[in-house]
Amino acid sequence: MKSLEELREIKEKMQGQIGVRADSSNDTRVVVGMATCGIASGARPVLNTLVEEVNKEKLEHVTVSQTGCIGLCQFEPIVEVFEPGKEKVTYVKMNPEKAAIVVEQHLKGGKPVAEYMLDAEYR
Repeated sequence: MKSLEELREIKEKMQGQIGVRADSSNDTRVVVGMATCGIASGARPVLNTLVEEVNKEKLEHVTVSQTGCIGLCQFEPIVEVFEPGKEKVTYVKMNPEKAAIVVEQHLKGGKPVAEYMLDAEYR
């Protein structure tokens, strides 16, 4: 990204792909930390991969969005998954390849990927 105009073009392109749908409490929310630390660590490609994979797999019950600082800068890029009736899952040190696996195994298959989770960093 080299100019403000390029940033605007990216924003317009992503506007329709990223966001929270109207109040649907049965949806799974996937949130990517996009504060300065997240972006510097590579969160943008992670976000793009999540959006692309969710769309490709037609996971209509999944909403991908972005947020600001999550507060764990040393673990960026961070992805949080909020599923109705379940504990939040926090994935850390993500990259596009890991994001695609999370979509396949967790969002599509229902099995969180333990080795990418915050808890795995302390084992």
